[in-house]
Formats: sequence, structure tokens, C-alpha cells
Amino acid sequence: MKKIVLASASERRITLLKKWGLKFEICPSNLKEKTKFKKPSAIVKDLSLQKAKAIQKQKKDSIIISADTIVVLNGKIIGKPKNKKHAIQILNKLNGSRHKVYTGVTIISPEKQENFYDVATVKMRKIKPEQVKFLSEKNLDKAGAYAVQDKQDNFVEKIYGDYYTVVGMPYYKLKEKLKIFNINLKLN
Repeated sequence: MKKIVLASASERRITLLKKWGLKFEICPSNLKEKTKFKKPSAIVKDLSLQKAKAIQKQKKDSIIISADTIVVLNGKIIGKPKNKKHAIQILNKLNGSRHKVYTGVTIISPEKQENFYDVATVKMRKIKPEQVKFLSEKNLDKAGAYAVQDKQDNFVEKIYGDYYTVVGMPYYKLKEKLKIFNINLKLN
């Protein structure tokens, strides 16, 4: 069995893959994220592919898994906040909204490659300014400045689609694609 490498330092992705029974090495790509694509699905697929290929140069005989997640509101990409003030602006835009979360994933080995994405729609609660301020201090490293998996945040009202897509690693599509590499995931 080939060694599995996760091309990410994301605590969420690390936790999920461990929870699903994978044993892997962590090797973040530290890639400058640039793409020529404009369509959200193409952007996340391209960026995840770039990350996987960057790590594949170092880990030639391994199976590399990489991912990229973006939040899209009214056709505009909402990235990670630059600072607390920017996080407040993002959270105010998302407050009471419905938006989409796209996660692109690449699985690559010397023999084969799978590059795919999943999308989920997120309905947000309307929250008070003091709650926005509280959230703005917590999630500066996350697209959209919120963490669906943090139960204290209580900002997400409903998810239409795979919860794990919103967290940053679409379980159901990943499970199917990993079978091509003779790797089985188990949802605990």
C-alpha cells in the first residue's frame, strides 16, 4: 500500500480524515493560490490540483489528497478574512443569507488522478452585532469567517447537501473516489 499524504495543514481536514480511518502524513503545499478560472467549481478543482501536483514532486510514490474550499454569496467569492475588521464585514454580508460552499478535491498517485468538487448551500441565521463581533475574533483562518463544525458559533441554520463539503472535505464523493485507489473510508 502506498503512503497517503494530505497536502494541507487544515485542522478540520486532518481531524476528519483521521476520524474516517485514514493513516497519512501531513505535507502542506504552501502554494500561492492563483487561478485563471472564474467559475467556482473550476477554481476549487484547479487549486486543489495545483496543491496536489506541488506535493507530488516531493512525494513521487505516494497518494496525495488535497482540497480547496470557497464560499460564494450572490456570485461573489468570499475568501478568508484578512483581519478582524474584514471578518466583521464578511459576517455581516453572510448574516441571514443563503450562500454556496464549494470544495474541490484532488487525489493523485503515479498511476492515476481524480479531480472533483462538491457544492452545498448554507442557510445562515440572522444574528446580532455582538454575535458577529464574537465570531469575527475566532475564525480568521476560514473561508467565510465561520466554522460550521463549531457548535458554539450557532450561525448556520441549515445545510442543503453534504455537511462535510462545508467543513472542507466532501465525505461521500471522497469515499467513492478513494475506492479507485483501493482505499476505504468509514464514517464514524
